[in-house]
This record gives sequence, C-alpha cells and structure tokens, in this order.
Amino acid sequence: MLPEPVLKRAAAEMLNCGGSGMSVMEMSHRSKDFEAILDAAEADLRGLMGIPENYHVLFLQGGGCTQFAMVPMNLMRNRAADYIVSGQWSKKAAAEARLFGRVNVVASSEEQNFSCVPSLSSLPVSPDADYVYLCQNETIHGTTIKHLPDTKGKPLVADVSSMFLSEPMDVSKYGLLFAGAQKNAGPAGVTVVIIRDDLIHDDVLSSTPTMMQYKTHADARSLYNTPPCWGIYICGLVFKWLKELGGLAAMRERNEKKAALFYNFLDNSKLFHGTVRKEDRSLMNIPFVTGEAARRERLNPTLDAKFVAEAEAVGLRNLKGHRSVGGMRASLYNAVPYEAVEKLVAFMEKFEKENA
Repeated sequence: MLPEPVLKRAAAEMLNCGGSGMSVMEMSHRSKDFEAILDAAEADLRGLMGIPENYHVLFLQGGGCTQFAMVPMNLMRNRAADYIVSGQWSKKAAAEARLFGRVNVVASSEEQNFSCVPSLSSLPVSPDADYVYLCQNETIHGTTIKHLPDTKGKPLVADVSSMFLSEPMDVSKYGLLFAGAQKNAGPAGVTVVIIRDDLIHDDVLSSTPTMMQYKTHADARSLYNTPPCWGIYICGLVFKWLKELGGLAAMRERNEKKAALFYNFLDNSKLFHGTVRKEDRSLMNIPFVTGEAARRERLNPTLDAKFVAEAEAVGLRNLKGHRSVGGMRASLYNAVPYEAVEKLVAFMEKFEKENA
C-alpha cells in the first residue's frame, strides 16, 4: 500500500513533473530533471536513516532474489559465508549462495517450522567466512530478528525488505543491507542497496558480469544503465512523506500501535491464533490461522478459506497466507492506516461469533 498523499501528488504530476512538461516516465535518465529527482531521493533517504558518509546508496533492479546472487558474487572472496536461516527467504538466499561457495548454516529454526527466530547468542562464526547473512524480517512466517548477532568482526549482510523504513535502524552495524521497495518505499521494480565503501571493490568472483558488480553501480551513481526512473521518483515522494510525519521514530510508534491492536485480538480470540512465538513477532507481517496453531492436526483450512473469501467480499483484501504455509497473513506496512486494522479486527470478531 502506498500513502494516499503520494499517489495524489504522483497523479497531479503525471503529465508535468516539476515544470518539465514531461511525465517522469518520459524523462531521459541522463537529464538534469531526473538527476534532481535521484539526488533528492538519496539525500532524503540518508537523512531518514542516518546513513553514514562511508556508505553508498544504490537504486538497482532485480529485487531481493537478484541480491541473493550479487552478495556472494561480490563478497565471497574466500568462497565461504555464514547464513542464519530463519524462514523461506533466508533459506532461498543460502541455496543461491551455494552456487558460488561454501555456505555454513550457523543457526536455523527450520525444525520449528520457522515459528521463531533461532538462538543467536554465541553464534559460531566461521573463521574464514566472508560475511554473516540474515533476513531480519521474514514476510512469510512473520518473525523478526530484534537483536543483531555478534558477527565477530565479519560484515553483517541483511535482507531488510519487509521492515525497511518501518522503524529506526543503525546502519553502521551492517556491512550491507538491501530492500525491495515494494513493501514500504515504493512500487515494485526498485531495490535499494546500502553498502559500506570498503565492500565495494574489483576483487569479485571472476565470472561476475559487469551488471552484477556493486562497483559498477557505485561508480555510475546508479546510472550505469537505465534505472527504474518512475519507481525511484515514487520512492522519493514516500521519503518526503515519512519526513513530514516525523521520521522513522514516529513511524515505529504508528506501526507498534497497529500491531498491538491486532495481536491483542489474536491473543484473546478462541477461533483465530497467531503462529509465531511472542518475542519474535513482526510488526509488519502477522500470520494467523483458525483452529489451534500449536496442534497442527486441529487447523481448519476450510474455515481459513471461508474467512478469506468473506473478508474479500467486504473489501478486506490480500489476507490469504503465502502458498507455502497456508492460513492467513495481515501485512501492516507503513501506509496501512490504523483504521484499516480496526475494520479488520471488527470483521474478525463478527466472523468468530458466526463460526464459533
């Protein structure tokens, strides 16, 4: 969901952006008009996140799945890396990295069906690991790593796609972090990579294509090839919207309030149940089921399907859980208003009474 003020401004500027007489979709990416858009987007993002000067901000394409390959291609000098597997996305990233070197899974919650974050205390970091990788918020399973592990001096690489800009982050704790924009920052098609300068170099795996090298894009200021201009423009408008609301601390307060309302309902419901250990719950993605989540034989997929269909009929959309896990999932991304969560909870209360 995108903020309504952003959509209205984009609509107003559709035929004439910034007095240029053109839509952003018609601009040359080499023009001064678009350069101003790109510069403003980067400056606003740096201000929002407090990005240190020794980090590059790259606006790329290909989504998180491309980053699963770019990270090892660019950082796996010793052909070894440590991966924390806390859900489907980190599991996919680890599988991709195995194409390029040895992957050591140093922590995993797969045996718990990814219903929690694995223990990250005293992480057995490999001496020859080039980096330690994690997905900080797993969208499918609804878990969040709230306390970053001690990586014993190794660069921490993080997929933060589904929690990007939802709360303050200390960028200096990461060597590299990336986010698909389509959760909280803009439309699908933009990937933001924030990378420390010392990790940008020529010493990449020999088969790495030019387009897959971070140095290529850092040297060209994200303009090596035609970037996703429209998506970057919308991201820039979202960054300004966030600043107007008070920044990421204010956004965290909004998100905590929304999540608290929904989790409080789940914790007191006799029909609906959350599927994640309380201390690992995400502010962004809340999976839930009918029946008893702790005893999978008592789940009720037929009732789940009925709930999703009836919810959609009253305008509550996109509640079906990921195909790999089933059930339902409410994603409370930044632009989702508190009133939307109130309406969802009210509908769930009604559904519970009718289907008890």
